[in-house]
Amino acid sequence: MARRKVQKGSDETEARREALRRRDMRVKEQERQARRIRPLVTPEGAALNLRVATASERAGAFLLDFSILVITVIAFSWMIAIVFSEMGFRGWQIAGSIAAVVIFILRVFYFTFFEIGRKAATPGKRALGLRVAARSGGRLTANAVLARNFMRELEVFLPLTLLVMGSEDAIGAWIRLIALVWAGTFVLFPLFNSEKLRVGDLIAGTMVIHAPRVKLKKDITSAEPLATASQHSFTTAELDAYGIHELHVLEDVLRQSTPEIKAKVADRIRNKIGRETPQTPDDLAFLEAYYAALRARLEQRMLFGERKTDKFDTR
Repeated sequence: MARRKVQKGSDETEARREALRRRDMRVKEQERQARRIRPLVTPEGAALNLRVATASERAGAFLLDFSILVITVIAFSWMIAIVFSEMGFRGWQIAGSIAAVVIFILRVFYFTFFEIGRKAATPGKRALGLRVAARSGGRLTANAVLARNFMRELEVFLPLTLLVMGSEDAIGAWIRLIALVWAGTFVLFPLFNSEKLRVGDLIAGTMVIHAPRVKLKKDITSAEPLATASQHSFTTAELDAYGIHELHVLEDVLRQSTPEIKAKVADRIRNKIGRETPQTPDDLAFLEAYYAALRARLEQRMLFGERKTDKFDTR
């Protein structure tokens, strides 16, 4: 009997230890995830909690993009070599020269071309659900994209070129050593800051974040019909001034804000779409009507595969 009590007490102690261990693991994981959240306030006053990409996620995206570049260059060089061989030239030597030019053009403009687009992400980043964003919360500008990608030349590709093309003498060995330290310093830099920023991100004012697929929330106008909606009509151009993000912000304004805030938001929307403020404005009716019309417009566009995420999306 005493043995059973001792065994039972031992089992309970072990179970408590296991429960405490799992609790500590959950707390540590929650703290780790919380450190990746970056609060950001947009110029419109909307508070966002952005999840910063980890260093491993950024490295994975870069490896995917680098693999695409390598495969593209190999395929292009192979085709050029075959064409020149058929013409009687020394195909592989000429292909090597052309490939060097193509590599330079691709590595400079590949990242810029995709990140300057509306998705602000290369194929590698899109595969991992990442995108580039401005740390200020504003629109990602072309200057910022160019700056961060030209810095990649100094961070990665230039030292890699020195490593590959260095001579075999003592000077070449020193050059390779310097290039290795150079590349290692820049590559490991994201590990030593909370937002996992490259040096190019610091200079350009950018960061890489998770870009979850945006979905429309439940329509707050579906619960009860709006009698005032028929008093206001909007053109397609007026509705295309905003996107899904602004729709959600407007929904929060309608649900929770004071009349003063509603009046300010209504004035801001009128200024944005080029409408004059009436002498006796009914701001609530205007906002409800614009919300209903904007939501209908966004849903219509989504049926045709067009997803306007925010007012900066030029689609």
